[in-house]
Amino acid sequence: MRRMFLAVAGAAAGALALSAGLAQPASAQEVRGVTDTEIIIGTYTDLSGVTVSWGVNNSNAIRMAFDEINAKGGIHGRKIKYIVEDNQYQVPRSIQAANKLINRDGVFAMIANGGTPMNNAVMPDQLAKGVPNIFPLTSARSMYEPFHRLKFGLVSSYYDQMRSAVKYLVEKRGKKTLCAMYQDTDFGRDIMDGVRDQMKQMNLTLGGETAHKPTDADFSASVARLRDAKCDVLLLGTIVRDTNQIVAAARKIGWDVEIMTQIAAYDSAVAEVPGGVTEGVFCMTSIEFVHQDDKRPAVQAFLKNYKERYGRAPNFAAQIGYTAAQLLLEGLKNAGRNLTLDSYITGMEAIHGYKDIFGSPPMTFGPKTRQGSNMSLLTVVKGGKWELVQSEPLGY
Repeated sequence: MRRMFLAVAGAAAGALALSAGLAQPASAQEVRGVTDTEIIIGTYTDLSGVTVSWGVNNSNAIRMAFDEINAKGGIHGRKIKYIVEDNQYQVPRSIQAANKLINRDGVFAMIANGGTPMNNAVMPDQLAKGVPNIFPLTSARSMYEPFHRLKFGLVSSYYDQMRSAVKYLVEKRGKKTLCAMYQDTDFGRDIMDGVRDQMKQMNLTLGGETAHKPTDADFSASVARLRDAKCDVLLLGTIVRDTNQIVAAARKIGWDVEIMTQIAAYDSAVAEVPGGVTEGVFCMTSIEFVHQDDKRPAVQAFLKNYKERYGRAPNFAAQIGYTAAQLLLEGLKNAGRNLTLDSYITGMEAIHGYKDIFGSPPMTFGPKTRQGSNMSLLTVVKGGKWELVQSEPLGY
């Protein structure tokens, strides 16, 4: 995998280098992607691939936020020009899209680029060209680690969520034998790093674990093996389909074990499984998914405006996009009229205790802080919906 990653990253650098300099500032006084009247922001994300519901809704909400600020005159007299390219959740297409955005369109910054391997492939050359990577649409730690002044992660990672989950389950729910089922991928291993690191800190060991391919569909044997190990909680490094299949397999054999997931499974398709199969499943998430009957005026305005504009209710990815856009705009406001790359980074670092309209944990950045928050919210499936277990965020 490491050789494959290095090869892809090398390809990304080579592809971007082919057209390097096409949109470079004409003089030292000019700033890439910035004129007297506009700021160019770009995104590559999935508009037609396997994660289309995330990419489309996320970028739609970002565009809505930018259009709202533009209607008020922009930021310090400059309006946001937003360009979105389709990567179909593929690395080669992401390289191609980033090449266009950076070298032809001359973007000032990129926001919500979609996919962990895609960001990892593109970032080396993107950052070398001085283009910030703001709040990628992934919860992988590599989006903010290792430290780079142009990398900004939004909220808690998969790793953070599972560390918080283990701490909570042991200290607050008295669990003794923790077991895990996870995808044998970079995603799954990142989750298991969080599980193992927290258990090591608490002098605990896993009671059992199984790994599976993302395409596996039969979990009956794995579930039976962990039941026989007398696990009293099951930690899942899974997404939507395999989460539902594992929960169904456990319930089918009458195993009413407590189950904890993370944000990749925080989807209505998990909460709404017919027959209440997933009722009682827990999830650690970074942002709470708001319901249509939420009474908060700002949330109601967001829901109403999004539906009127795009003809459907916003999903969880739309909420993430809207918050990400607001934070990017906050950094631009803090930068002042004399916008440069350095003043923008300083403006982002000046954001302390930011609270979004959805009730997410407060977000703070600083000279050495590139992750807005590592705190997580505990939710549970109740009556076919994800509901907060407690309003206070959890950490480790």
